[in-house]
Amino acid sequence: MATHGTPDAGGRGLDADSEIVTLSIAELEADPHGVFRRYRALTPFVAHEAGGYLVLRSADVEQLMRDPRVRQTETEYAELRGVTDGPLFDGFQHGMVTANDAVHRRRRAPFSRAFAHRLIAELRPRIRQSAQALVDGWLAEGEVDLVDRFAAPLPAQIISDLLGLPQADIPHFTGLVYNVSRFFSFTSTPDDLPDMQAAAGELLAYVEELLNDRRAVPANDFLTAYLADADQKGELSPIEIIIQIMILIIGGTDTTRVAMAAQIALLLRHREQWDAICRDAALIPGAVAEALRFEPSVASVARHTIEDIELDGHILPAGKFAILSTMSAMRDERVYERPDAFDIRRTDHPRLHPVFGGGPHRCLGEALARAELEEGLLVLAARLPQLHLTGDGPRLRGHSGIRRIGDMRVCWPR
Repeated sequence: MATHGTPDAGGRGLDADSEIVTLSIAELEADPHGVFRRYRALTPFVAHEAGGYLVLRSADVEQLMRDPRVRQTETEYAELRGVTDGPLFDGFQHGMVTANDAVHRRRRAPFSRAFAHRLIAELRPRIRQSAQALVDGWLAEGEVDLVDRFAAPLPAQIISDLLGLPQADIPHFTGLVYNVSRFFSFTSTPDDLPDMQAAAGELLAYVEELLNDRRAVPANDFLTAYLADADQKGELSPIEIIIQIMILIIGGTDTTRVAMAAQIALLLRHREQWDAICRDAALIPGAVAEALRFEPSVASVARHTIEDIELDGHILPAGKFAILSTMSAMRDERVYERPDAFDIRRTDHPRLHPVFGGGPHRCLGEALARAELEEGLLVLAARLPQLHLTGDGPRLRGHSGIRRIGDMRVCWPR
């Protein structure tokens, strides 16, 4: 339950006359949207039981994505979770996502062209073809787990194609990814750390072996070109070369898996809107955008404050871990009309979708994720207009970081 007081020994109150409300993980997990709605009306941020602050309002989240008074977290999230070494720690120490300034630009630059919007647009026929083939594989069954048979394999196949990973390796590396990505949510516990560290170590070793194979036997693919560029420029260390690919594999599989399943579940629970996209495919981009707003697969991004920052008369202290809750921001009554209504015809989305972050760290894979979500939905709506959830459908869990989703049984007339 919520308590009052500082989140750690060095914390300070929101202002001279009030104390910080600290929210427990249990409270946030039980009803994240309800908790965010309640406190968003009262204060721009609250303290988090695990440490740091949750920033709740859309304008503040957007501002802090770009504010020079904050920086990326580097290794601080790992340290907050009690991880100070090992392959999990290496991902934070040597990765592009958590890096700052010139280091971030150096690590990100080799991937900017591969993930450019124009090149991703050219992938759409391949994405659609992959989605069609997946449906063909189970259409005669009449009932499947859509997460396992569609939402998970589609992005895994596409990131494999894009990076040049062997398709036969998909079951191996996706299993490792799903284990590692649990670390990015406060729902994982210290007891889970040995398994997550082991999975990160296996994934790192897999990528290292793959890159060594490409050096020995070059191919006409992204990995070969990436290695040639990295070796020529000499700007990335050996561990940096490995970690960037590891991060792309994680980002290109799990988050889209969750988003794909969530959007289909939402549409099937709002039957009139599912029927609408089946009749009119032009509604699909709006449906994808609305599902990403309403139940995002990534609930927050993290920053570190380097100065005191005033938000609506309250002071967010310097030197603290700040969780920018895009999940809360995308239900903010100040921005969205009827924010708790799922509406694929909504016209008040911001120009840049908040779920993909902002500033120089905006998600590299945004165009790819949108293409996969739109093309996947297009195929399902065209092939299976009578698709239904079996039972209540999946529950999306998590209030920060990468969220989790369970099985999703669906059925249709054969």
